[in-house]
Amino acid sequence: MKKVMTVMAAIAVAAVVAASPAEARRGWGEGYQSGGSYNLAVAPGLNLSAEQAAQIRSLQETQLKEIQPLRNNLYSKRSELRLLWLQQTPDQSKISAVDREIRSLRDQIQDKMTGHRLAIFKILTPEQQTKLQAYWAGRGYGKGMRGHGGMGMASGTGWGMRGY
Repeated sequence: MKKVMTVMAAIAVAAVVAASPAEARRGWGEGYQSGGSYNLAVAPGLNLSAEQAAQIRSLQETQLKEIQPLRNNLYSKRSELRLLWLQQTPDQSKISAVDREIRSLRDQIQDKMTGHRLAIFKILTPEQQTKLQAYWAGRGYGKGMRGHGGMGMASGTGWGMRGY
């Protein structure tokens, strides 16, 4: 009975996470779009050509298709970790294993985001690149999660200690 309740709770948590808006889950600031892409429309003065805009849109669509399964798996693993911590006697080895999986998924997502950002950068002219670098230097990555500074996501997986 206890296992059935745990499975039901996991399904319920996964359903809530899947139904919540992606922007609310991720907490990225202005300039960041769904799928690990950067919204160049907020960077002033880039004056993208129609060809550049089409290339960037294509990259963004590809990025979304590549990152979405990783993100879904990440949210699932976070839910699993929460449930493991809520057990009467938390199993350290299981918690550690899921925590490692979460870090691996986050690293994979970050690698894809970095590659995407570099691919977009290559599409721009040297003048546009300079303008974009100045914009990024001045803005950082946005306000981040719940209005706090940083790159947009709280570090670590300490959901109980960091407001997850």
